[in-house]
Parts: sequence; structure tokens; C-alpha cells
Amino acid sequence: MVWQTATVGLALSGALARFDARPPLLMVLLLGVAGGATLQRGLPLAALVGFQAFRLPLELIMHGAAAEGVMPPQMTFTGWNFDIVTGASAVVVAGLMAGGLGGRSLVFAWNAMGSALLLSIVVIAVASTPLFAAFGEGPALNTFVAYAPFTTLPTVMVLLAAAGHLLLWRRLLAAPSGA
Repeated sequence: MVWQTATVGLALSGALARFDARPPLLMVLLLGVAGGATLQRGLPLAALVGFQAFRLPLELIMHGAAAEGVMPPQMTFTGWNFDIVTGASAVVVAGLMAGGLGGRSLVFAWNAMGSALLLSIVVIAVASTPLFAAFGEGPALNTFVAYAPFTTLPTVMVLLAAAGHLLLWRRLLAAPSGA
């Protein structure tokens, strides 16, 4: 709650929308988020994978936001963001794991895919900011994340997805093959 309140406060003050600042505060904030994730232990692999299912409805909401002109189209599954696959497949892989039908190899492959797709959309999102404008100007610019409530996307949702993948990597690389 404190983190969300702080990021929304920065957005409401206009500080996050200052893309002319060097470096832009939004980019500094995102780097801080990436370095501040905490990892936990003890959850079953099925729960750790299933957690990532939140990305399925998130991607559907993002698609709707792009259709309304709120966010750039390249940041949706009709553009260059295929992260919806992570959310949808999390449901399937978690179900297999919970039913004893999947194993560490499946989770390893799934986590590699999900991590790559998350990294891909983060690169697309950053490349879409006015700092780079890699996809052009106007509707292709990613500035909506500097305004409340959209600050939640990079500062909370991406943080949760990244922390979830990091936790899985830690668990997969440290656990014996039967875990």
C-alpha cells in the first residue's frame, strides 16, 4: 500500500510525466523496483506458477486500453506483446503440477518462456517511451504509465511478475530434482 501510494502520488504530482528530465524519474523508479524484489520460500511449484495467471486478465485489460487509445498498440497481443501466453499457460501448467502430471522440466521450460516474454514487453515498453520513441510518435508513445492509476502496471504488476519468475528460478536452480 505504501509503495502504491507513493507511485500514485508521484504520478498525480506530474513528476513521473517529466520525460524531459535526465534520467526520467519513471525510469529511475522502475530500476528501483527491479532491484527491490524480495524472494520467499516454501510454496509448492504449482502455486508459484499459478500466481502468474494474473497476467491473462491483465493482458485482456491492456488490449482494451489500447483499443480505447489509452496505451500504445504495440504493447498488446495484437502488437508485439505476447505475454498473454504466459498468463494462459500458467493456468495449464499449474493445473498439471497440482495434479502430479508435470515436473520440474516443464516448470523450467515454462519459466524460461515466461521470463523471456516479460523481458520482451519491458523492452518494448521502454522503447516506446518518449526517451526512445522506437515505435513512432503520437499514439505509439508509452506515456500513460506516468499517470494514476496506470502507474500500477510498471511499478506493481511488472514487479510481481518479475519477482514470481525470480522466485521460480531460485527454487528450480536450488532444489533437488524431486522437488
